[in-house]
Amino acid sequence: MGRFLNTRGQPSLGIGICARCSIKMPIGMLRSDGNIPGLMVCDRDWDALDPYRLAPRQPDTIGLPFVRPETPLYTNPLGIIQEAGDYFLITEDGEDYLKP
Repeated sequence: MGRFLNTRGQPSLGIGICARCSIKMPIGMLRSDGNIPGLMVCDRDWDALDPYRLAPRQPDTIGLPFVRPETPLYTNPLGIIQEAGDYFLITEDGEDYLKP
């Protein structure tokens, strides 16, 4: 047997059916679902928006405050390291350097 729905005082006289629980109610009481906007559901069956369905955040561009300038380090084929025209020799222990 059908159930009478009083739509008096509602924004529309239409009657809708919830897409999840299939209960008849005035169409003004249905709203689109948070995850699937095509479904019209009642307040009891409404799902909040799932944040995992959103697009991923864009990575931040982080600039370092003190960046070394990208100047090439020239090497001499004789094994003497040359930097900007200044020659220096590194000792065997690697702690001191000698100017030729």
